[in-house]
Amino acid sequence: MTPTLVRQHTSHAGATPHVDLRARARDWSEIQERMLVPLYEAVHERLNVGEGTRVLGLGCGSGLALLMAASRGAAVTGVDSRSPELLALARRRLLPGTSGEPGASEGPQPPGAGATRAPGDAPRIVEGPPEDAADPTAPAFTLVTAFEPIGCLAGDSEGLGDLLTRATPLAARGAAVVLAGWGPPERCATTSVLRVATKLSDPLRGSWRPALRDDLEEVAQRAGLRPDGSGRVACPFGYADTDSAVRGLLSTGLFDAAVAATDRVQVDKELTEALHPHRRPDGTVWMPNVFRYLIARVP
Repeated sequence: MTPTLVRQHTSHAGATPHVDLRARARDWSEIQERMLVPLYEAVHERLNVGEGTRVLGLGCGSGLALLMAASRGAAVTGVDSRSPELLALARRRLLPGTSGEPGASEGPQPPGAGATRAPGDAPRIVEGPPEDAADPTAPAFTLVTAFEPIGCLAGDSEGLGDLLTRATPLAARGAAVVLAGWGPPERCATTSVLRVATKLSDPLRGSWRPALRDDLEEVAQRAGLRPDGSGRVACPFGYADTDSAVRGLLSTGLFDAAVAATDRVQVDKELTEALHPHRRPDGTVWMPNVFRYLIARVP
């Protein structure tokens, strides 16, 4: 998978400490998001995602997982309330006939999604809470995905639990709900790099924490879901160079508290040092990781 994960990117050298939200969204969609492709593929394959599958993607971001599901024939709806910049990129991916600006939620199907679709099956990207994705003219969702991995940021499981509680009423009885999380720290090379967030940030502002074995099961239980299987997927993080690695990791938001507590220059310096052991002779950066996913069912 090296040719897919490791590729060249234009440098942002000289950027000011002020966060450029559009550049950050591009860094996520162009550098970091592809690291989770093996996770998306494994889940889609295991659940036979295809024609007849109605997907609700929670925290859909720039929409790569939805695009992959749509290419298998699924009807997809993405919802997110955190980043208009990421949603604009999702619209460009899934709705190529739109401007990608907020408010555009309908458009032509993505490439490979099939030749014909019922009106209610057109891809949709919704900015807002999960309940805003409700469509009384369409059947209930048969698959709900929350692919943003939890288990590395203080409080992230509580936030996911709230999303699930609000989203599951839109799903059919017995629908699959997929949660994702970081694997055991000892099997994730990126763990040593993520510790920079804890080292530099003010604990009161929230920071990275090691993943716990039952994170996903506890979230599912609190949301009233019935566990129905799980799996582990290798998701190596590969970058063209150290600069791309720093940009990709910063785009996750896991280092925001560290930047707020110190400054961007200090965080860049510490990240560069932490990445040094993972730098290969050709200058690329390679960190093997394992991610978990849990399949639960709506009662």
